Parts: sequence; C-alpha cells; structure tokens
Amino acid sequence: MTPVEHKTEFHHHTPSERDVNLRDRLLEGIAIPAHPLALDENRTLDERHQRGLSRYYLAAGAGGLAVGVHTTQFEIHDEEIGLYRPVLELAAEEAERFSRAGGERPVMIAGIVGSTDQAVREAAAARDIGYDCGLVSLAALGDARDDALIEHARAVAEVLPLFGFYLQPAVGGRTLTYAFWRRLAEIERLVAIKIAPFDRYQTLDVVRAVADAGRSGDVALYTGNDDSIVVDLLTRYPARHPHNPDGVHISGGLLGHWAVWTKTAVELLEEVKIARQRGSIPGTLLTRGVEVTDANSAFFDPQHGFAGSIAGIHEVLRRQGLLANRHTLNPADGLSPGQLAEIDRVYAAYPHLNDDEFVATHLDEWMST
Repeated sequence: MTPVEHKTEFHHHTPSERDVNLRDRLLEGIAIPAHPLALDENRTLDERHQRGLSRYYLAAGAGGLAVGVHTTQFEIHDEEIGLYRPVLELAAEEAERFSRAGGERPVMIAGIVGSTDQAVREAAAARDIGYDCGLVSLAALGDARDDALIEHARAVAEVLPLFGFYLQPAVGGRTLTYAFWRRLAEIERLVAIKIAPFDRYQTLDVVRAVADAGRSGDVALYTGNDDSIVVDLLTRYPARHPHNPDGVHISGGLLGHWAVWTKTAVELLEEVKIARQRGSIPGTLLTRGVEVTDANSAFFDPQHGFAGSIAGIHEVLRRQGLLANRHTLNPADGLSPGQLAEIDRVYAAYPHLNDDEFVATHLDEWMST
C-alpha cells in the first residue's frame, strides 16, 4: 500500500495550556469512540469513508477520538502497510475542521504500540500531527518485568502525555499488578488510564492504585470494559484518599463499542453523569446497562474469543452507510458463525439504542468531499 500524503497546518496550543485543558476535559468525562479503519474493495484506505466516520463521531457529540488503536486495526502500525501517519492525519484534519466551524476541539488520542524505539517514534509522529496524548499498548513487551514496563512508559511520556491502557489478555493484553499501576500513577505526564481487563478484580486494582498515589484528582479513569460500561460509569469506587474522601468515579469511556450507535452512547453518558450528581441511580439505567452489554456481545463476539469484534463493528457501520463494506487489512478477519444473526437480534431487541435516523439524516453531508 502507498501511504497517502496530507499537508495540513494544525493549530497548536502551548504545552502547558494544552496539558491543563487536556486533564480538565478528561476528568469532566467524555465519550471517546475507538476509530475504525475504512477500506475500499482493494483493501486500501478509503479516504471518503474514513473522513465520514470522523465527521459522524464529532457530530454525534463525541468529546474525543482514539485513532490507531485496536479498532483501527493494529496492522496499520506495520511500516510496510504505511497507514499509521495517514490515518492519524485524516482524523486530525477533521477535528481541526470541526473546531474551526465552531465545535469544541476533541481530545485526540493516538494508539502507540511496539518496542520502546517504535513507541517513541509513533509518539513523536502523533505529537507532530497535533495529538494530545498516546494510548500505550504494552503487548509487544511480552512478559517483561514491571521495571521495563515503567521505563517504556516513561520514555513515551517524555514525548507525549500518557494515556495508560489495561488491555484484556483475550486480545493481546496481559495481567498487570496493583504494584505496576501504583508506579505508573507516579509518572507526572500520565493524564488518564483506559481500564479494559474485562475483570472486576483487575479494574479495582487500577482505581485503588491511582487513589493511593494521590492522583485521582488529575488522572482520569476511563472504562474500556465493554461488558460493564454503564455499571463502571455509575459506580462510586471505595478507593479513598485525603484528596477524594468520598471515593472515585470512572469519568468516561474510551470504547470500541462506542464506535457504533455513538449518538445514543453520548446521550447515555450524559444521563449517567446526571444520576451521579443526584446521588441516585434509576433502575432504568441498570436495565439499559444490560441491554448495552447484550448488544456488545453481538458486535464483539465473546463467544468466539472476540474474533469477530472488528467485523462486527464494521457490519453495523456498513448497514448505516458509514462504511462501504466489512473489509479488514487481514482477509482472514471476518464475522464468526452465527454473528450476523446475533446482530440482527439485538437490532430488533433494542431499537432505542441505535442512531440510524440521525445517521440517515446527515450521511450525505458527512460523505461529501
């Protein structure tokens, strides 16, 4: 594949101005969809649909975009594929266009993978494009000890503010200890952590570590637990510290699940924030949480070890016209047996969760050049 060249001048804030605003926005709690990759019939970058997706997320009210992450397909980080920088640039251009038109500038998060050398290179590229922080996957470091993981994180943080990432083992992550998270929380340029181990015990490890480090006032916690999105967001965690005597909340979500039906996801997060302020949780929100988890099971395919997760997201976006097809860079990646029927089932069961009408109203506008 030949990388696409884009030359756009981005508006840059000063580092101090940007870092303060970044922490405030993340602590406020925003919806951050994990941005998919649009491909044409030849499995090369489909710029029109790639831009259209970014426009959809921003119009739907997403407060940030995460690009170059699992949902974008980790293969884009391969230099032979050559898509990492072009894909990040397209999203950055649309974010800049959105803010120039009067919208609030989204928080831009770049997925960072690989060895320390590669991770630092990617962080520098993301910084130069105008991204605010880097979501760092530790998968490439295998079973390295905590010292090596912390050194890796510090190296990236010297280049770009750090968004920590607890990735579930089923899709390439590893078990990380409370001790690791406690040390990570001491890195000054850590601005947030995406908690996505799909495990209650491990989720509590992260929350407690950040609180114990005295950082819960400036390190935002984001759920990536697609099996427990609403409960994660509603819960006041009993991780107390003098700076947070009442406990800790998970501020928002950075989710592949929020790459579909994004407008209703944004509305759901606002409902949750109102319930938290009131100090009472309506039973209807807990029911909605189960509905969201059931829908996620159809999209993410846990029955087959999440093998169909990207194809499932693509199928929903294809139905709405936001993608032209379900293609992935790896032709072997596709829907699992029975997954299409499951998507049909949850579409019929939870019509209030989709945003098809919103998409249909604006699709032509988003797909225009």
